[in-house]
Amino acid sequence: MSHFELPIEWADHEDVAMALYEKFGNDFTEAKIYRIRFTDLIDWILSLPHFVGTREQANEGHLEQIQAKWVYEWRDNQ
Repeated sequence: MSHFELPIEWADHEDVAMALYEKFGNDFTEAKIYRIRFTDLIDWILSLPHFVGTREQANEGHLEQIQAKWVYEWRDNQ
């Protein structure tokens, strides 16, 4: 159950990462998060509740930042 109410966009790296951690929990360790293909990551992000960005708006910079924030979120919960 997502606690995000406001629309989430590509530049909301921390919110996206928190939503991904909420969705996948400990299924992905730090090493696994960094090995996720960007095509898969984009699909997962687009399927998040309240996410309003489009596939065309995704770029490597956003995806790398989201991965890094997801790792920090995962570490904080270990």
